[in-house]
Amino acid sequence: QVQLVESGGGLVQPGGSLRLTCLASGFTFSTYRMTWVRQAPGKGLEWVSDINKDGDSTDYADSVKGRFTISRDNAKNMLYLQMNSLKPEDTAMYYCVKARYRIGERVEIHYRGQGTQVTVSS
Repeated sequence: QVQLVESGGGLVQPGGSLRLTCLASGFTFSTYRMTWVRQAPGKGLEWVSDINKDGDSTDYADSVKGRFTISRDNAKNMLYLQMNSLKPEDTAMYYCVKARYRIGERVEIHYRGQGTQVTVSS
């Protein structure tokens, strides 16, 4: 069965960095576009970024563009999110997602991991 296991979250000060990882299994990872979404306390899911199957095309929400970098290692079935210049408004649960599709910033989730918490606070 499909499994997506995120790690790498934690507490970081504003301006700091974190690198999230997602280990995928149960499907042919290298043939699917992959996505990161997040959910802040009391808010809905927000699309963050996605990357095509080959890793040579990426897209970002305006709120993270220039600060976050998505990447993947198909040999290891790993998805990454490098987050720099973190802000308090980046505080959220971050999820690795295998999506059915995305239209604009609306993601139709097929599978989602359990999430990893990122808290940005001084």
